Amino acid sequence: MNETLRTNFSNRLQTAADAKKALLEKFKPKPAVVDPNFESREVAKAAELKQVRADRADERAAARQLAADKIQAAEQAIADSAAAVLSLKRGATKERKALSAAEAKAKRDSKYAARKARN
Repeated sequence: MNETLRTNFSNRLQTAADAKKALLEKFKPKPAVVDPNFESREVAKAAELKQVRADRADERAAARQLAADKIQAAEQAIADSAAAVLSLKRGATKERKALSAAEAKAKRDSKYAARKARN
């Protein structure tokens, strides 16, 4: 122990407490200086946020419109396909009826010819 400083136990305890207090003072929050541009920065930040939200809303609307257009195109293709199939079926039915009518006419004509040949 250094006797030239004339430190006793209570002085050493006080010095240790002061050192501990100084160490704890480093961790305390210090008073902040208010930025003079704080309000203008907040306004700019709010405007930027509003712009970002508007851009995102536009992107979502465009994506919805694109999806709706794709769905409409698919429905139109299905409808066109169904119309084509229906048209083909109707054409086949008309052709079948025409053939049946022609066969019936040919059968009638042959009966008429046979009857004429007998008389």
